[in-house]
Amino acid sequence: MESKKNLRFAFRQTIPVMLGYIFLGTAFGLMLNDAGYHFLWALLISVAVYAGSMQFVMVTLFTGGASLIYTALMTLFINGRHIFYGLSLIEKFKQMGKSYPYMVFSLTDETYSVLCRTKIPEGLNEKKIMFYISLLNHSYWILGSVLGALAGQMITFNTAGIEFSMTALFTAIVVEQWQEKSNRIPVFIGGISSIIFLAILGPDRFIMPALMLSVAAILFMKKVILREGKYD
Repeated sequence: MESKKNLRFAFRQTIPVMLGYIFLGTAFGLMLNDAGYHFLWALLISVAVYAGSMQFVMVTLFTGGASLIYTALMTLFINGRHIFYGLSLIEKFKQMGKSYPYMVFSLTDETYSVLCRTKIPEGLNEKKIMFYISLLNHSYWILGSVLGALAGQMITFNTAGIEFSMTALFTAIVVEQWQEKSNRIPVFIGGISSIIFLAILGPDRFIMPALMLSVAAILFMKKVILREGKYD
């Protein structure tokens, strides 16, 4: 009975993520199918990789014949941000026993946001709720990916521009963070870095150097950013 209460509470917290992940996962599945991959690849990638935006980039890398080293570096720079904000939850994760590796693996932008904002009522198990939130969000993404890939095999879709769905997701995340936080230094750093390298290198090559400059600038300004963050 207690487990059901924990699960019900966790599910309510993840409803907004469910709506977004099923749609975005479907977009990924359609894109993967359009690239010529069987729906089982959508299942395997979403179970084992579960990297959101990187999964969309992976399709382009697969079809473009990118090397393993380039793919690994691109993954590090695109999803390396999880290392930074994941540090704030690492102590809680360590206390979760056997669930610890999965909690680290399943940490996404949206899961992190839900875990941080959720206040656990008295009488419920915080560790179980955190695990359920992570597991449910992962399940939504898997479900959406498989549905999209299956739909792509059965129905003909014009998938032109579908990759923009991840751009839309990150735009929404930036707007939400802008509204909730008074400390906007990282946003300016990321924006300026992107504009600089977009102008210099063009749209096909700017992401990696822009991310490198952003990380370096944030580390350099770490004390200032943390000091400003105290007033949020």
